[in-house]
Amino acid sequence: MHLEHNNVLFSIIIPTYQRAHLISETLDSIIAQNYTNWECIVIDDGSTDNTHDLLNNYVFKDSRFQYYSRPENLLKGPNSCRNYGFQKTKGDYVKWFDSDDIMLEDCLSNIYDQFLKKDCDVIVSDIEFIDFNGVTLNKKHEYYSENLIEDYLVGKITYYTYVPTWNRKFLNQQSELFDEKFSNLDDWDFNLRMLYQDPKIEYIHKALIQYRIHSESLAHEIDKLNYKEICSEILAREKHLRLLKINKKADPDVLNKFIKNRYRYFFINAIQTKDINRYKYFKILLKKQFELMDFFGILKATFAFLVFSVFNKGYILLKKI
Repeated sequence: MHLEHNNVLFSIIIPTYQRAHLISETLDSIIAQNYTNWECIVIDDGSTDNTHDLLNNYVFKDSRFQYYSRPENLLKGPNSCRNYGFQKTKGDYVKWFDSDDIMLEDCLSNIYDQFLKKDCDVIVSDIEFIDFNGVTLNKKHEYYSENLIEDYLVGKITYYTYVPTWNRKFLNQQSELFDEKFSNLDDWDFNLRMLYQDPKIEYIHKALIQYRIHSESLAHEIDKLNYKEICSEILAREKHLRLLKINKKADPDVLNKFIKNRYRYFFINAIQTKDINRYKYFKILLKKQFELMDFFGILKATFAFLVFSVFNKGYILLKKI
């Protein structure tokens, strides 16, 4: 059964880049929604595959789709596309989505019903994790906490970009949406800044979205020590240390300790794999240890670095940093 409510419009915003082989399944899942009053705005970040022809075909067949190219004067990246897409929306409720994920057919109808029942700024739901073949993975999505901001800061819970559905009235009150400088942790940064504004949150404890995990996922780039993406993470973490000192929404020391462990993780992996940027990761870790006055940690990291660099051994030393 299809539900249509002409006075309530959902805006779905999808940035895409080189995803012609994946995005059809995403768009088809939106067409299959049993709530039909939506607009889907796709912003192309400069694809050179057949995304253009594919999306024009969807626009031709269904007027609820809109397809734009990111203007040349905007910074390349999904966040510019998300912000630009928001400017094109007319909906009462806004959902940013990714070009490789799937909406289950009752996604929008469940969210609509919840907004109808509750006066809230955002609705957060559960998700299913699937592999490239659509097989459900045994992985749990942690999205609810009584200690929301602190647990979000250190990754105990996460919303990703596509899980929340936002009330447009709330978003219109924000001075900044997605930070266009970030290519990694952009969702972490955005969601935290929204949470700092104390939005009224309602939860749907049911999977409404399938999140596809595949080789192109950003998490794999971090595991491969992609220096550009790690630099983006560092900028995002340090940004929120500054924000916490101002807004007092959580103890900065909690995030600082988490950050130090992240930098330690990057450093150890870089040393073990002889990554070309291992000296940079060493300096990043030392800087954070110095900020936290962890002088014993500085000595251990320096000694392990020297031993491993000279003798190519000392895994036990690395574990003790």
